Amino acid sequence: MAKPQSILITDVGSTTTKAILIEKTEGEYRLTGQANAPTTVEAPLEDVMIGLQEALGHLARVTGRSFLEDGQLIIPQQGTKGVDLYLSTSSAGGGLQMLVAGLMKVLTAESAHRAALGAGAIVMDVLALDDGRLVVERIKRIRELRPDMILLSGGTDDGNISQVAGMAEYIAAAEPQPRLGEDFQVPLVYAGNVQARDYVEKVLSRQVSVHHSNNLRPTLEQEVLEPARREIHRLYLEHVMSHAPGYRQLLEWTRGQIYPTPLAVGKVLQTVARKRDLNLLAFDIGGATTDAFTVLDGILHRTVSANLGMSYSLGNVLAEARPENILRWLPFDLSERQLRNWNFNKMIRPTTLPETTEELLLEQATAREALRLSLQHHKSLAVTLRGVQQSRSIAEVFKQTPGGQTIVDLKKIQMVIGSGGVVSHAPRRSQAMLVLLDAVEPEGITSLYVDSAFLLPHLGILSDHEPEIALTVLEKDCLIPLGTVIAPAGIPRPGSPLARVKIRFPDGGEGEEEVLSGRLKVVHLPAGQKASVEIVPRRGFDVGAGPGVMIAAQVEGGQVGLVLDGRGRPLVLPTDPQHRQEILWSWFEAMQAFER
Repeated sequence: MAKPQSILITDVGSTTTKAILIEKTEGEYRLTGQANAPTTVEAPLEDVMIGLQEALGHLARVTGRSFLEDGQLIIPQQGTKGVDLYLSTSSAGGGLQMLVAGLMKVLTAESAHRAALGAGAIVMDVLALDDGRLVVERIKRIRELRPDMILLSGGTDDGNISQVAGMAEYIAAAEPQPRLGEDFQVPLVYAGNVQARDYVEKVLSRQVSVHHSNNLRPTLEQEVLEPARREIHRLYLEHVMSHAPGYRQLLEWTRGQIYPTPLAVGKVLQTVARKRDLNLLAFDIGGATTDAFTVLDGILHRTVSANLGMSYSLGNVLAEARPENILRWLPFDLSERQLRNWNFNKMIRPTTLPETTEELLLEQATAREALRLSLQHHKSLAVTLRGVQQSRSIAEVFKQTPGGQTIVDLKKIQMVIGSGGVVSHAPRRSQAMLVLLDAVEPEGITSLYVDSAFLLPHLGILSDHEPEIALTVLEKDCLIPLGTVIAPAGIPRPGSPLARVKIRFPDGGEGEEEVLSGRLKVVHLPAGQKASVEIVPRRGFDVGAGPGVMIAAQVEGGQVGLVLDGRGRPLVLPTDPQHRQEILWSWFEAMQAFER
């Protein structure tokens, strides 16, 4: 089958609809245009196609190619009209909002939570028989939430069905109502004990639309998530999106293929990890939420920090992080009252941008804490199975350790990607890199990137159809390499070196550097160049092979370069305000992020 010469992809977001055009020019696929328009899913317009067509109109003016004729999409391409392939993702209306229920909060309910997140959903609540709530409270909660879909799991196969039956009965008593539309039943995916299927169907069939999938926990030692995720995606397209305002026409344009935006992002990250044969960590920090993704040995893990964002949710960042943790990143004096005033003004006017260096430093300080909290949340959910000692099919990641331990080991993360306005649009790339370094505290050898054009959702759905084209555009037009950081893990003593680094540059030249306690140093290594390094850590410090063990590797350059981070792990800031501010300025100046 001939490859498309032109590809149109849209992402219908909760506030903005983004359209991009990819074309084959001079034998290579490249991004040739992009345009945005406000999403029109809510009143008074209540039709996503209005905003979508406006975005396509802007894109037509940018590219000189028309996409619509009499309100219909032109496919296939006809000269300068139309395109050969059209794809779309969506998180409009808040995306796919799900309620999850399981028998025990740290067993089946936790597995159901992971399944829903991996399918691209925002999990509104997790109900379990041991969650401390009365049955009447659970019933009230279900009625209040009005979820798009429910995922019910519980019990191992061939186990007792009485507890699963009890959960089905209180869901039936709640009579769940859909968030979008009124003339259909809320879809419910049952992914529990197969012996309880008939009873669940009998109890719930009048109140919800019941659909079955494989048991998420067929035994205590197994977790099978993918079948439930596929069923959630199918129902999202057939039941949920078909009732959202204007989506029927969009479904026709895409031939029934619309991905939830987070699902698409996860797919492209898996493609990158597989192509480069590495483990990665990625963040998408928005105005209301922050998504965190890891791909570990090819397995995707995703979490949504639903109240950690840089505008609408800024108050929650302040509350969770505490003011003192935001203030510690500022190289100047600021009272807690001034911090709160800035915070509340930003929430009132969420689209305002920093006008002074102080405001920019304050925004980036808050972003550090939002990302740090999001990573903590991600680690708490990306865990081994609880209650048993076992390996979950990828033995290198899931060691024989007690269940419930996080599987996110920063020494095994070779790539970190930042997306979202605060990092993607930072005035200097070194500022974005420093925000990621301070928030994530990568260990060992790690390459850092930013998504400069917010293309990850678009390229995610494209990777399912044309993976080679998606990777080409991703590497040439989307991901900006910031550089590589070498960060020995361990607690440094003042004035002592942490490691010695021998560097062989691409031109054959050689150099030797020391990773010094408490300092950052940037070694010039431009984007597109690679250098060979030999790192000899001091006793007690680890760069990935064990404490004190030498490691040899290739490192990539970037817009910032090769960064030697001797601040130790975990990163600890001085408590004395004047000393701390001097330390911060030394880091900013070393990275050329800010000048005094």
